[in-house]
Amino acid sequence: MDPAEFHVDIPAGLIAAEPLPERSASRLLYLPAGGGPVDRTFRDLPDLLRPGDLVVLNDTRVVPARLYGRKESGGRIELLLERVPDPAAAPDVALVQLRSSHAPRPGQQLALDGGIEAQVIDRQGEFFVLRFAEPVLPALERAGHVPLPPYIGRPDVAADRERYQTVFNAVPGSVAAPTAGLHFDAAVLAALAERGVERASVTLHVGAGTFAPLRPHQLKTGRLHAERLLVPPATCAAVAACRARGGRVVAVGTTVMRSLESAAAGGELRPFHGETDLFIRPGFDFRVVDVLLTNFHLSGSSLLMLVCAFAGRERMLGAYRHAVAQGYRFFSYGDASLLERHADGN
Repeated sequence: MDPAEFHVDIPAGLIAAEPLPERSASRLLYLPAGGGPVDRTFRDLPDLLRPGDLVVLNDTRVVPARLYGRKESGGRIELLLERVPDPAAAPDVALVQLRSSHAPRPGQQLALDGGIEAQVIDRQGEFFVLRFAEPVLPALERAGHVPLPPYIGRPDVAADRERYQTVFNAVPGSVAAPTAGLHFDAAVLAALAERGVERASVTLHVGAGTFAPLRPHQLKTGRLHAERLLVPPATCAAVAACRARGGRVVAVGTTVMRSLESAAAGGELRPFHGETDLFIRPGFDFRVVDVLLTNFHLSGSSLLMLVCAFAGRERMLGAYRHAVAQGYRFFSYGDASLLERHADGN
């Protein structure tokens, strides 16, 4: 599968560098299963869903995952957390990306901002395994920087610590926000409840690999970078109840889509706790999700392939061209789209 088949020209001026003052003031591009794109606002979301639908949210919390420091030799380094593989048994061990003039070797000590110390203990492909002198996540909360996506093109500021989080965040672990959730505020959540729309949650901790370009081996194997995931029994029960009453399952973001479809890979949705490297692209057999709420994604990316698999490639690329023509704001701090599943994937 060629990423060039999922290309959209997105003017740099449409990339949102700042969030809107009000979360729910974003625009919403609605793409119904049987029609073309319709311009709405995010506050219209409750009217576009039905009583009995189930909205599934990702309750991950973004950690300030970028740190700066020096090697023993004095050389500058930049560290970006990928994930803490086992936060319960080994909260001091992390898988990270390191930027340095010369890659550090196993055994080398790192002196990081905030008095944080770490040692390189291994290398796994493009990642380094570090052992910190203290639990990783609290250390990052104390001294780290919010890892804004590279396309935002500015350093993080204090306001990003709150604004680059969903209002329903609960479990620290992500290095990027589940951006579809950024549009929700208390008023929209209350309006959904009043409409009779139910809520459930999963936890998928987004890794730094989400910003990396697709690699040839990923296209060949059909597997992406691994991310930690929890689909609890209560969410599986909520999906079953939704099906029983004739409702639709609405995934808030591609992270929720990957979570639910990973947990249903065996044929039916079951509780899941582990890692997923699921790559959803055209031809994928969706088992759980009926409606997807998501932001606009990078041209040629795995996430654009996912939405094309769900809503149809030609329809989705046409919707993106419409969004460009109408001046929608793109990417993490940009506007949203609401997509109904299209049966034939075209």
